[in-house]
This record gives sequence, C-alpha cells and structure tokens, in this order.
Amino acid sequence: MDTALFITWHPDVVAIDLGFFAIRWYSLCWALGLMGVYLLMHHIYREQKLSEEKFEPLFIYCFLGILIGARLGHCLFYEPQYFLSHPVEMFLPIRNIPGEGWKFTGYEGLASHGGTIGLMIALWLYSRKTGVKLIHVLDNVAIVTPICACAIRLGNLMNSEIIGRPTNVPWAFIFERVDAVPRHPGQLYEAICYAIFFFVGWCFYRKYPQRVGTGWFFGLCLFLIFTSRILIEYTKENQVDFESGMLFNMGQLLSVPFVLLGIWCMKRATTINH
Repeated sequence: MDTALFITWHPDVVAIDLGFFAIRWYSLCWALGLMGVYLLMHHIYREQKLSEEKFEPLFIYCFLGILIGARLGHCLFYEPQYFLSHPVEMFLPIRNIPGEGWKFTGYEGLASHGGTIGLMIALWLYSRKTGVKLIHVLDNVAIVTPICACAIRLGNLMNSEIIGRPTNVPWAFIFERVDAVPRHPGQLYEAICYAIFFFVGWCFYRKYPQRVGTGWFFGLCLFLIFTSRILIEYTKENQVDFESGMLFNMGQLLSVPFVLLGIWCMKRATTINH
C-alpha cells in the first residue's frame, strides 16, 4: 500500500510552550470551545432580555457539569472495574503508576455521554437557583453546544486519540504516534458534523426564535449529535477491550436513549406549537 496517498499525522501535542509552562492543543481546543459557547450564550441572553445576574452563574454551572459528568461517565461506563477500586484517581488528575508512585497525568478519559448527563443536571440546578425555566435554558444551551463539541473533537484529533478503523480511502490519516496504518479520521468526521449542526441550529433559531422554551432546540441537538455518533462509531476502533465482542459498542448503546429523548422533545414541542 502506497502510504504517500494518505495524510501523515503527527502534530506536536503542545500548542504553546513557554518553557516553564506549556499549553496542549487539547486544552486549548476545550478553552476555545467554551469561549465560543460563552460569547454566543451572552448574545442570546441579551437578545432575550435576560438579565446579567441570571447569565453570570451559567458558565460555571456548565463547566463543572460537563467536566464532572464527562469524567465520571468515562470511569463508570468504560473502566468501572479499575476506577471503582481506585476512586481517588476518578476524581483527581493523578494516577498511581507501579514503580513510579503517584504522578500527575491530567484527566485521561472523558466521555461525551457523561458530559451530556452532567450538563443537564447542572442546568437543572442552575434553573432552580436563578428561576429561569429549565426547558428555556436547555433550548438556549442546545443552540450553541455543537460549537464546543466540535472544538473538543479537534482536540482529540491533535492528540491522535479516538482513532478510526483501517481504511484505504484517499483522505485516510496515518496516526504516526499510534501505528503506520491508514485509518478513518473519526474525530474529524465528528468535528465537521458538529460544525454543520451548529449552523443548522443557529439558522433555525434566527428563523424561529419563538420555539425557544418548547424543548424543540434541545431535541434537535440531541437527535443530530447522537444519531451522527451512532453512525460514525462504525468507522472507529473500539475504545476498550470489552467492546470487541459487542454488536453495538458502548458509545452507540449510550447514544440510543439520547436519540429517543431528542425525537420525543421535538414531537412534544411541535404538538405544543399547534
């Protein structure tokens, strides 16, 4: 196989190196995604005449909800046997490496399904605290969420993680930090989908702003993101060994309830509008 036909991928994981401090691409992508969501949500709140006092706590609720949910989701969905016997490593970015002792590793493993559940719980708490209706907040957040999801998947691409299955398509990537095999760039597939989903949701919001508060945008976001996740999983390698004998991997199984919830929310919103 002529590897010159494919894209050789081996970027430096460090985006900015100041000598005494380094910023990795993954962290930078997370930060840029969150910044984009923050600015867009601020714009939406001002358009909807929601006060600054109600907007200010939203970011911290979302950030903590996504981070905690994504971390617990990975630990409990993908590696429960290990992390239930090493609970400290579940909550702190450290790992007890045999022969080396405790090392700072960062959070190695974040699951989008757990992040979604964590975000919904955080928004419920935010709604109770501020008095903004939960369904209204869910719709607003759903409009802008794909931007952050896109940025995170680009971070995965820069880290050469969540790699795809071997393929000979002309746009295949050779992830040199992994092996010399041309593979589907599953992270890039998802990033492109999420960017498109953002523009679709934003266009619908500009045309039908009255649908905010019905749950329609929340349903649309869930349906699009997790349907694409189910399909794109067929191009990815399994993340953990126990998925090898499964007809559907863990990511696909966890996506099904979100797809069904999305359909239900959109159908319910349409009924309310009529």
